[in-house]
Amino acid sequence: MDELYCVHCGRTVEQCDAAACRNARTSLEPPRFCAQCARRMTVQVTPSGWTARCSRHGETTSRSHQV
Repeated sequence: MDELYCVHCGRTVEQCDAAACRNARTSLEPPRFCAQCARRMTVQVTPSGWTARCSRHGETTSRSHQV
């Protein structure tokens, strides 16, 4: 069974507080947790966008991220 996790708080989608994690402010922020495994990601923000890297699932960027 593959669970999905909130990219802002790291909880399962069912446990996530939608009001705190899905609002106008967080829609502009890069993900902090991997949606596949809930590991904390290494995030780098630049003027042209952001890059987030999970040690298990690789890299995602602001260009490839679908909110």
